[in-house]
Amino acid sequence: MKSSIFITRKLPEAIVKSLEHHFEIKMWEEEDTPVPRSVLLKEIQDVEGIYCLLTDTIDEEVIKGAPNLKVISNMAVGFNNIDIQAAEQQGIVVTNTPGVLTETTADLTFTLLMSTARRIVEASDYLRNGNWDTWSPMLLTGQEIHGSTLGIIGLGRIGEAVAKRAKGFGMNLLYYNRTRKFEKEEEIGIQYADLDTLLKESDFVCVMIPYSPKVHHFIGKDELALMKPNAIVINTSRGGIVDEEALYESLVNKQIWGAGLDVFEEEPVSTNHPLLSLSNVVTLPHIGSASVNTRLKMAQLAADNIIHVLNDKSPLTPVNS
Repeated sequence: MKSSIFITRKLPEAIVKSLEHHFEIKMWEEEDTPVPRSVLLKEIQDVEGIYCLLTDTIDEEVIKGAPNLKVISNMAVGFNNIDIQAAEQQGIVVTNTPGVLTETTADLTFTLLMSTARRIVEASDYLRNGNWDTWSPMLLTGQEIHGSTLGIIGLGRIGEAVAKRAKGFGMNLLYYNRTRKFEKEEEIGIQYADLDTLLKESDFVCVMIPYSPKVHHFIGKDELALMKPNAIVINTSRGGIVDEEALYESLVNKQIWGAGLDVFEEEPVSTNHPLLSLSNVVTLPHIGSASVNTRLKMAQLAADNIIHVLNDKSPLTPVNS
């Protein structure tokens, strides 16, 4: 008899077929709507695997509501939507999808940096709204990218990939990390700095650390106050790492110059959010890994993790031990 799994969102047909070969599948059939919690709790009662997205809260109640559960496969790099401790207490393997989205997310991060610095969205709206009447010397002037200093907070895979892109623009590179990476310093040509120094000296500050309660509002009022008046904050990691209220205040008071955000503390973000009212903030709906090829690779890796675990093999990318 095949094991059963529950998939919390409609997946591409090829991914579903690869899972159907191994398992009995139950799947929430909506592409654009998260599974309601009541449905999730009902459908997981007898499953051995859950294939979920970062929009699904897999907490202690869910985990205890699935007594046969052996694996939770998260189609994302981050996993703060899952109660890891509760999973470990029940002997459940948790997996994620790192690696396959590194280059795509780095592309998006640098795109967001450039778009914010050169006011691309604002300029496009200016033209489309019929405001372009003439050329003037300081019309929609932005910040230099080449020759400026980029400070990367968190030199993981994606941080390294962003640094390599920045080298092509002749940027000076600083990084702050829990541990120094001497080999990467030599390989990439990047210099380690303590957090305060990085914030004071960087023209662009890229937040690249994973979310955990320990780094909640890691960039707050005090950190923003250290930055240059021309500084731009870029966050493509997770919402909650940057204190959005403090960021708004620093932008309104011109303590810093701009921000580019792909992530928010609450997602989807409300259209009434104060940051969305500012012309010097470029906002995106959490699309860091949103290329066709990358999303398919993520989906297949999440599927392969379930296949491995429920066939008594080691998970490919485990989160817990």
